[in-house]
Amino acid sequence: MASETARWYIITVSDRSSRGELPDKSGPRASELVKEWYQAAGGVAVITSDIVPDDRAAIRAVLERALGSDVDVILTTGGTGLSPRDLTPDVTKGILEKQLPGVMEMIRTKYGARNSRALLSRGLAGSSGRTLIFNLPGSVKAVEEYLAEILPLVDHALDMLHGGDH
Repeated sequence: MASETARWYIITVSDRSSRGELPDKSGPRASELVKEWYQAAGGVAVITSDIVPDDRAAIRAVLERALGSDVDVILTTGGTGLSPRDLTPDVTKGILEKQLPGVMEMIRTKYGARNSRALLSRGLAGSSGRTLIFNLPGSVKAVEEYLAEILPLVDHALDMLHGGDH
């Protein structure tokens, strides 16, 4: 379980939030949940947050900045749907070295059984170097559902990325 210090970079992808027209709720909620998870396990989560517009270059730049800051986990919220400006998974795909399709497939299946709209998310999970990357939808409810499934996996996944075998 999360017993050490983990470094997270949480990125909200939203045109309206990046322009200050709509308050970002999903990024702060994700931060709260991550901090609570680590605190409950006696650890600490150090979180950097950012908001960018739904723009390929902006998304790529912030993902590269996050990777360059040597974080353990990059979490994006927003931009995973079907609208023309939903580009987060498309940009993320070009950065991932290894994909973890089972994570997002299971989440979509589990929550899609209750709400078929959950099946429309195209979010990806995977790694680049020693960093895990997860794309979450932009709704607070989706952030809560996805993190309920992702947080229990993070420590083991990071151990595997860092060469552990247990």
